[in-house]
Amino acid sequence: MKTTTRTEERKSRTAFMALAGAGTIFGIWAIAAFTSLLAQVDWNIAEVLRQYMVATGALNEQETLVDYYTHIKGAEYIIAVAFLGLYPVFYKYVNRTKVALKA
Repeated sequence: MKTTTRTEERKSRTAFMALAGAGTIFGIWAIAAFTSLLAQVDWNIAEVLRQYMVATGALNEQETLVDYYTHIKGAEYIIAVAFLGLYPVFYKYVNRTKVALKA
């Protein structure tokens, strides 16, 4: 038995087409922006990555040794939190059973 009506199907198709159109427009814009950036740096991908790392704060000059250690400590905390959050998921994935065990 069909529970959806033609009006609901039309609405969902319209919503899908609107999202697909927005995604297409965003994709075209992103490709154009990335191509423009590459053209500005003479098609040097390493320079693009360097600029990205400077813009996000992953790569910067530290004034003192304390500033450097503070930056490194922040990165270590992020890695530790990611590990502690993902380890239980990994443990469940590794220790899952597909066959019922006999006792």
